Amino acid sequence: MAGMRMAAPLMALRAGHSALAVGLLLSLFALTQVFLALPAGRYADRHGFKRPVGFAVVFASVGAALAVAFPIFPILCVSALMTGGAVGVSAISLQRHVGRSAQNDTELKRMFSWLSIGPALSNFVGPLSAGLLIDLGGFRLAFFALACLPLMTWLWVRHTVELPPLQAAPGAKKGRAWDLLREPMMRRLMLVNWLLSSCWDVHTFVVPVLGHERGLSASSIGAILGGFALAATAVRVALPLLAAHLHEWVVVTTAMLATALLFAIYPFMPSALTMGLCSALLGISLGSVQPMIMSTLHQITPEARHGEALGFRMMAIHGSSVVMPMLFGAAGAVLGVSLVFWTVGAGVALGARSAWRLRPPAHKA
Repeated sequence: MAGMRMAAPLMALRAGHSALAVGLLLSLFALTQVFLALPAGRYADRHGFKRPVGFAVVFASVGAALAVAFPIFPILCVSALMTGGAVGVSAISLQRHVGRSAQNDTELKRMFSWLSIGPALSNFVGPLSAGLLIDLGGFRLAFFALACLPLMTWLWVRHTVELPPLQAAPGAKKGRAWDLLREPMMRRLMLVNWLLSSCWDVHTFVVPVLGHERGLSASSIGAILGGFALAATAVRVALPLLAAHLHEWVVVTTAMLATALLFAIYPFMPSALTMGLCSALLGISLGSVQPMIMSTLHQITPEARHGEALGFRMMAIHGSSVVMPMLFGAAGAVLGVSLVFWTVGAGVALGARSAWRLRPPAHKA
């Protein structure tokens, strides 16, 4: 999906569509996940890992293939819906599987750090390779390559051994997803996760717009976004080695303050090189967050509802991601993209207090 999120908006811009239209297109990558997240989480709780991932592979490949056959704005919107939904379903299933495999809190942090390397690496390979393929052979070539990637992933996961299914306790009542928010820790986690997710969204939206305004090539724009992903990957490679010495709330609070500072100075970066440097620093900051968020989530929710909790988290952050890019596009068109950066940065700085209070209960034995 990372390549699609770069290639589809860039194609829309080159076709003459406005920043508002690009914001709408980006929001569609998250729309399907809003409606599928909770059902996908419950489905994973019942059926495990491989079945939902298999469905996701089919939808992702078909979605990208549609853009190859019909590279026009309405079909790009359909492709965004399909690929976004597929990524959401597979992510929930994989995160649940990994979380259940961990034996203690340190292992949770370590395993989610390793797991988070994959998306970070794809965020580097996707935009950079898509940009190079666009410059080399056009948008259809890029979309074709992106359609092949999900099929390759199935070859890697199809032999995964399923974990034993969990049985609900006798007489236990089936809870609603919204009941999870009765826990103050879950409410804080959702707020912090939403703020940090908005930072990823605003960076993904603003960089192509800034690059287009400054006349940068598709390869340069892809390299800037790729630098962000490469830095996020690098910090996630280091996290498993440091997991035993890190506290989740300390890492998240530090990342939020650093992100606020970088968002304050990003609009003043005058060239692709300086934008790339700022992007890489931002990647280090935001790249450290997801393993800590996922570790905390698995510590504060019942094991039999991990999939549902993951689905609820995804529904919340991607519900925001449907609306936020459209707001970013409208604000960028009227007030300029600098104000978008500064507004989100201020919100993240204010949210750092909630992150500091995000302390999980006593560690497991």
